[in-house]
Amino acid sequence: MNRKKRKREADQALLDALFKVEAEWKKVSLMAERSYEPFFETEQMRKNLEAQYGFLLREVKHRKLTVLQY
Repeated sequence: MNRKKRKREADQALLDALFKVEAEWKKVSLMAERSYEPFFETEQMRKNLEAQYGFLLREVKHRKLTVLQY
């Protein structure tokens, strides 16, 4: 494979991971929001997903990617 194709595949995988983590983070946040008394594990999971999302978002911005490119 040539370099451009590998980079394009890596960028696509990064965007896919970003969308997956974002959906999971929103789902857990909504569950914690609607819960009368959120569990400690749920709160920890939400914080972990939020940190993952922030990291992936910074990497996407660093690579100057947009959804419209793919």
